[in-house]
Amino acid sequence: MVNKHEIVELTLVEASKKIRNKEVSPVELFDACINRIQKVNPELKAYISIYEKEAREMAKETEKVINNGGYLSPLHGIPISLKDNIAMKGLITTAGSKVLENWKPTDDAMVVEKLKSAGANIIGKTHLHEFAWGITSINPKFGTARNPWDTTRTPLGSSGGSGAAVAARTCFGALGTDTGGSVRAPSSINGVVGIRPTIGRVSNYGVIPLAWSMDTVGPMARTVEDCATMFNALAGYDSKDSGSSTRPVPNYTEDINKGIKGLRIGVVPNYFFHNVQESVLKAYKSALTKLEDLGASIVEVNIENIEESRNAQLIVNAAEPSVYHQKWIREQPENYGSDVRQLLEVGEMYLASHYIQAQRYRSLLHREFMEAFKNVDVFISPTLPFTATKVGAEKVNINGKEEDVLPAFMQFTSVPGMAGLPALSVPCGFDDDGLPIGMQIMGKPFDEKTLFITGNAYQKETDFHTRSPINRSSCIQS
Repeated sequence: MVNKHEIVELTLVEASKKIRNKEVSPVELFDACINRIQKVNPELKAYISIYEKEAREMAKETEKVINNGGYLSPLHGIPISLKDNIAMKGLITTAGSKVLENWKPTDDAMVVEKLKSAGANIIGKTHLHEFAWGITSINPKFGTARNPWDTTRTPLGSSGGSGAAVAARTCFGALGTDTGGSVRAPSSINGVVGIRPTIGRVSNYGVIPLAWSMDTVGPMARTVEDCATMFNALAGYDSKDSGSSTRPVPNYTEDINKGIKGLRIGVVPNYFFHNVQESVLKAYKSALTKLEDLGASIVEVNIENIEESRNAQLIVNAAEPSVYHQKWIREQPENYGSDVRQLLEVGEMYLASHYIQAQRYRSLLHREFMEAFKNVDVFISPTLPFTATKVGAEKVNINGKEEDVLPAFMQFTSVPGMAGLPALSVPCGFDDDGLPIGMQIMGKPFDEKTLFITGNAYQKETDFHTRSPINRSSCIQS
């Protein structure tokens, strides 16, 4: 028998192997996770809804199926959580807002269908910034989510609950959504792995949008291999999503251990190394050195217009949500939190020319990166220029300079979204307070496989992803 503490410290891949070998049952896995949720969620607030009854029954049925030889996939029997803007048939999906507090979808989102088909056990819906329009995960209806490494700190957002849930060992993987960094930033700040796929690689059907031309669902997990395992189940064409790609889907774990000898890593010196906290810069440079030791080479690249990515991101991020919410914000403004209501009102003030210029910029940045990819295979930057701030902080100190958190958040995360690239955040260190630091690996469109290979090669030679917040004095305790 494996005790509950040992079970929650397993990676998804380790837990999957133990289920397949019948060393651990789906019920034991579920019990360990639900016990952990009950212990930490009152303070952490990583979850909005917990499906204890439904998930327990699913675990029991899954155990019977597996015992009778009906093993479906590496996700069979694995407890997974979903950001609460992803629809589940017959279960309330709030998007973190009073506007939808009683909404029960009549269909599953496609990513939910795929998880169910793979045998995953969905145990709950995670906390998010209201309608995913914000980065604090401070929610007027559902409270404030907190960082499991230090509960006085933010888990960021908007997928802050998903990042915190994975880091706190309450599930083995979670889904978030990423527009301007809402999977990658919470992954970085909570010390887990998360990917923003190429738009069209994963279906958005049944996902409440923020900015529809930039939104995508992405998995978050403890390791790169875990994340790739989830991605195998999620990726693929969906006729219900008009933006879905018909490109063939590779097996993302098949060559994950091939190594990175000969890999060309692009860096943009005048952007990636500037305006970054000292601890983050140190960890980032150390990661590049480690990757060189593994056989990669560093190539300096000039992306002429990269510095405008944040401004363009903010325009698209403001204008598109305001269109989606136009009817609701007029009919029930009182049901929105004040911060989101103000953002939606500001979004309607942008001119069509602002929006069109931002979209033209996306095409320009994409062309610049595609030209650069003739000489490099991936780009690697810090994921964020800072580590976790105190809950509610509106400013962050970067080398003695106070900056607004939102623009600082978008310094690196806006780049792949604007350029149309996939990006993976991988833990690469800790600051002096023991708070996680992430690096962002960006690749060519639909080349997520190279991102997983690169990140996995790094993790095989480092231990940052193995460290747990459970035993820290300032965190959620075991």
